[in-house]
Formats: sequence, structure tokens, C-alpha cells
Amino acid sequence: MAQWFECKIRFDKTMDDGKIKKATETYMVDALTFTEAERRFLEEMTPMMSGDYEVAGIRKPRLAEMMPSQDANDDRWYKARVTFITIDEKTAVEKRTSANMLVQASDLKTAVANLEKGMAGTMGDWVLTSMAETPIIDVFPYKAPED
Repeated sequence: MAQWFECKIRFDKTMDDGKIKKATETYMVDALTFTEAERRFLEEMTPMMSGDYEVAGIRKPRLAEMMPSQDANDDRWYKARVTFITIDEKTAVEKRTSANMLVQASDLKTAVANLEKGMAGTMGDWVLTSMAETPIIDVFPYKAPED
């Protein structure tokens, strides 16, 4: 099972008008520990960076699932908050449990459709309680080293 870390990098970005501005970008990295997340993040980012840059922060967000898309047009990540509804058999009381998920899509409407497609096999009842675009630029899943 994947463990996702949200990694931020701060660097000098050259704007369209030629001015240099400090920028911070957010990425997701699949790793086992914070140390591995930082190492893998720097391995992915170093070839793309020129000039000074630094890892501005690494945190482990509460994510139940990541739903990437195969569509090349889906270039944004949306955070969905889903509430699962269950009934306690003994007390007959409704219980609601929330979970956060990341869904890749091109826009909000597509994000909702991709979430519904990803949740299609779910046996229990669930409700989408919120969906918002995130600042995540890219996601780096784990790749096994080649021998």
C-alpha cells in the first residue's frame, strides 16, 4: 500500500517578463519514510531545477486513496472529501466516517466523474461532501529499481 508524502520545493522562477521570483511548488511522493521521501523527491526534481532550490517542507497528509487518471488532459489534482455511511447492526444507529482522496482531472466536473468511476465498486453507501482543486503539480509513484 502506498504511503504518500506532500513535498514542497522553493526555487527562483524566471517569469515571462524576465524577472526572477521566489516560487514554491507542491508534489506528492510515494515513500516509506520522510527520509526516503526527501531522497526520492530530490532525485526527481534535481534534473528539472537550475539555480538555487531547497526542500521547503515534507508532510504526511491524511489520504485514504489516490485516483490517477489515464487521460492526458487530466493535469490537475483535486481533493475530495467522501463520507461513508454505515449502520450499526446492534444499535441501528447511522455512523458516518470521512476520508480524503486525491482525484486527477482536467476540471471540477471531470473530477467528480472520475471519483464516481473510482468509487463504482464500493459496496457501502458514500456521499461526496467537498471537492477542491489542490496546488499539487505532479505525483511521483514508487518505481522498483531496475537490476
